[in-house]
Amino acid sequence: MHYRILGLLLFNLITLVADSHAQNLYVSPAGNDANAGTLQAPLKTPFAAIAKIKRVSQSKVTIFLRRGIYYLNKPLKIDPESLNGKSLNIEAYKNEPVTLSAGRKLALKWEKHNQNILKAKVSGNHFEMLFINGKQLPMARYPNFDSTARVFNGTAEDALSPARIAKSGDMAGAYVHALHKSEWGSFHYRIKGIKNGEADLEGGWQNNRPSTLHLQHRFVENVFTDLDAPGEWFLDKKSQLLYLYPPQNLNINTADIEVSNLKHIIELVGTDKQPVKNVIISNVRFEHTERTFMEHYEPLLRSDWMIYRGGAVLMENSENCVVKDSEFTNLGGNAVMISGYNVGSGVTGSHIYNIGSSAICFIGDSSAVRSAAIGYENFIPLSKIDRTPGPKNNKYPLKCFAEDNLIHNIGKTEKQCTGVQIEMASEILVSHNTIYQVPRAGINIGDGAWGGHIIEHNDVFETVLETGDHGAFNSWGRDRFWHPDRKTMDSIVVSHPELILLDAQKTVIIRNNRFRCDHGWDVDLDDGSSNYHIYNNVFMSGGLKFREGFQRIAENNIFLNNSFHPHVWFKNSGDIFRKNILMRPYFPILVKDWGKKIDYNLFPNENDLKNAQANKTDAHSSFGDAIFMDPKNGNYQVKSESPAFVLGFKNFPMDQFGVQKEAFKKIARKVSYPVLLNAALEKDMQEMTWLGVKIRNVRGLGDRSAFGLPDEKGVVIVNVPSDNILAKSGLQSNDVIISANKEKTDNVVRLEAIRQQINWTGQMDVEVLRNQQTLTLKLNLK
Repeated sequence: MHYRILGLLLFNLITLVADSHAQNLYVSPAGNDANAGTLQAPLKTPFAAIAKIKRVSQSKVTIFLRRGIYYLNKPLKIDPESLNGKSLNIEAYKNEPVTLSAGRKLALKWEKHNQNILKAKVSGNHFEMLFINGKQLPMARYPNFDSTARVFNGTAEDALSPARIAKSGDMAGAYVHALHKSEWGSFHYRIKGIKNGEADLEGGWQNNRPSTLHLQHRFVENVFTDLDAPGEWFLDKKSQLLYLYPPQNLNINTADIEVSNLKHIIELVGTDKQPVKNVIISNVRFEHTERTFMEHYEPLLRSDWMIYRGGAVLMENSENCVVKDSEFTNLGGNAVMISGYNVGSGVTGSHIYNIGSSAICFIGDSSAVRSAAIGYENFIPLSKIDRTPGPKNNKYPLKCFAEDNLIHNIGKTEKQCTGVQIEMASEILVSHNTIYQVPRAGINIGDGAWGGHIIEHNDVFETVLETGDHGAFNSWGRDRFWHPDRKTMDSIVVSHPELILLDAQKTVIIRNNRFRCDHGWDVDLDDGSSNYHIYNNVFMSGGLKFREGFQRIAENNIFLNNSFHPHVWFKNSGDIFRKNILMRPYFPILVKDWGKKIDYNLFPNENDLKNAQANKTDAHSSFGDAIFMDPKNGNYQVKSESPAFVLGFKNFPMDQFGVQKEAFKKIARKVSYPVLLNAALEKDMQEMTWLGVKIRNVRGLGDRSAFGLPDEKGVVIVNVPSDNILAKSGLQSNDVIISANKEKTDNVVRLEAIRQQINWTGQMDVEVLRNQQTLTLKLNLK
């Protein structure tokens, strides 16, 4: 029986037994902390209810929260001492709407500052998030907030230019946000002041791969002179004056105004020797935590991640603690952080959206890692590497879970974030989650320590929307054997193959998922990711990448409009790729040794199969149409006459991806099914609009003569609007594209298929015939 199912059965049994020995405490915004805590005489604050637990004689306590918003003046801390050996439920009474807020509600007296701007005196702590009638408003910023802009809701190359700085006045306390130069996440800085006409910056510690700021994708916020658009605001911390350019049609005198305050809402904190046990939090809404990007960030071994170990809910050293059926929104940082020693704890049935950073994080302590190296470039010398397999101590999440959660629109501020993050952990179950609208990966595993995770039945799409070189699922495996210099690493794994699985001890299983990434790979096993078994998945756009790892098996997967991307393989990798359905040729980079077994795969055409066989793979593979049952409606099971069956492929369910909770099914966005770029479409589609440009296939001898072509293949550019991005790249009407990315573009479908493979890079090299002369152009795609 699966450990998660067994755990739930045991937990429910314990709960049933304990109910006869239970004590209920009631809390209401209309209550009084001097009351007894009964339904008729409720307490006023959750703090008072927690304080009463010690004096309760029963073994189980349930704190029922009555309807309303509870503005907390400090995090609600629950530790072993306060529980005194009892189990605890905190839940909304009969599903009444309950919010635990880390913010404050403001009652302000407004007056005019000028024709457009109001101002009011505020007291209390400074804040960085402002909500009016439940909607978050942007700080004054340059460029102005643009809901349609792909990155940061608007960026500008001149955000820190001398001219901008000169006219901005006092910029001390402003923030600079920018993508990593290679689009590997983001950096965030505070401006301390201006020196010699340049911003004096503090920060940039939020990414574990140091670099300069992206030249284009950057913006500045919290400068008074940028308060120039409806909805923007600015807080002068010295004078404690709040300035607001009101949104249109707002009655400021009746508006509810809330601001962020605390960084955490609930903290379940024990030790690895005395953990917090058996706490369930259910049917609660969490809101208004403060932004945390300028707090202390910890490097997570040699992954690309730095992280703030906190969230609206923090579980640090726990057993069987669960957040269920709850809502997390309008948060400045992470939603749930499960840090250090944790066993059987997790998040289920919860809705997480509109937050500043990651949704659910399982993060162990680096003290548990043997020969732990910190930073991409670092490596423990061979003579000093600990050869003992597995962890040094128990300070890591084990058998924890993220299950049946709806996660979307996260990473509103921080771009090195994800729906579910796993680092230095073991046997984490990530099941039946729907994840979309994320700036980077939907699910990320940062290292090989210590494996055993099960990633199943998830629906992950609209990913890597603001960054690059990543996947809907991403992993790294920069473990003990891995070295940043390839020649050094080659010699290490040849002479010491025993190092490879010392950290990645247990196989990570990725099965029965649906992944879609239009800006990278659907599944990206990067930099040494090892010991994976990947089967029964639908890869909807970006395909599958294996780079520099060992002992990986990919079988019985379906690749829509894409294929397998083997990058930089080791000799004797032990990799297996078999019984998969492909729609494109392989895309190898620096691969000489093709693993243990690459065979029994279905290619779309004979030419792609022959290219593979030229590398001495796929001796028993075949080619042909897979014959999907109902691809327009997302059923990619194959019909009985499919040649895939002959190769050993087996159908798997297409109706179990993502959330199972009926309330979530009703509101979750649905993935868009791709138009299949197969042989049938190549035959039927003669023309299309491509990136705003009308294109068509070459038509017969007439076109061949008119354009001076060597054959009757290619893509004719019918018309390019002058303001189109391709026109700006040099493409002209009556050009004929004959190849792209060094592949032949025999027709419009082939051109689009190639574009989909490299769309995330933002550029594509094409070979064009113009006036019977061959030209090479670099097209900007976005």
